[in-house]
Amino acid sequence: MTVTINQSRDQYSQHAVLVQLTNTTEAPITVTNVQLSSPLFPTGFGWPVNADPLLLPPHQAKSRPASLPTAACNGSPDGATLSAQPLEPVAVLSLVSTASAGPVTATDPFEVLVRNHAELCLAATAAAVATISFGADLDVAADGQTAVVRLLIDPQHSIKPQPVAESDATLTIESLGETTLLAQVAAHPWPTGLVVRPGEPGKDLPLTIRPARCDPHAVAEDKVGTLLPLSISVDGQTGVLKIAAGGVLRGKIYDFVTAACADG
Repeated sequence: MTVTINQSRDQYSQHAVLVQLTNTTEAPITVTNVQLSSPLFPTGFGWPVNADPLLLPPHQAKSRPASLPTAACNGSPDGATLSAQPLEPVAVLSLVSTASAGPVTATDPFEVLVRNHAELCLAATAAAVATISFGADLDVAADGQTAVVRLLIDPQHSIKPQPVAESDATLTIESLGETTLLAQVAAHPWPTGLVVRPGEPGKDLPLTIRPARCDPHAVAEDKVGTLLPLSISVDGQTGVLKIAAGGVLRGKIYDFVTAACADG
């Protein structure tokens, strides 16, 4: 039995990964549970306890999602010694079998756990400075071809002790990226170089959007089109912070894109 970590677009906004199991034997194997451990996610993660058993025919692979727990970040007790530990995840399988499977070293060929760990720790560091989210409203222009969504930035009233020290408590939003579904309007460019500090007044940023694509599958097959990537720097870290539209706003955006493409 081999275990591989991967991630599809379905998991990008859910802080989840795919756990792929491959039966390398000549007999079918039924797996009742999988739990993984990694220094990056020390509390462990795996299948829900009530998950149905998974039957693996000989020499076949199947995947099942697993939600990621809180990451161990630098500055936290669990993250203090990450650099000295091997990062390969270890999987413990529960099988319907007379033989015990024992722990299996899982492979992560695309460094999915490393990438998600970095994203989650960056998000935690940013959240210590300010909460960034979308407002629920979408204001569609009279011609139906553009709309305005609002990005809300709510600085913390006083800096949290972890993971950012007060002297370093500055978050800079270098730029906002377009998505597979949404693009900015040339006449109303999105802001750049925004500096956010704890204790400052909140910001309500109107972002004018237009459909980035109008092919027949733009909305039907969308996975990450309402996940806005912000290029940020905070506490010496740089990376991309992804802001997800909530369910209500996501539905409004889909309706807007569908109507704009039909009329355009």
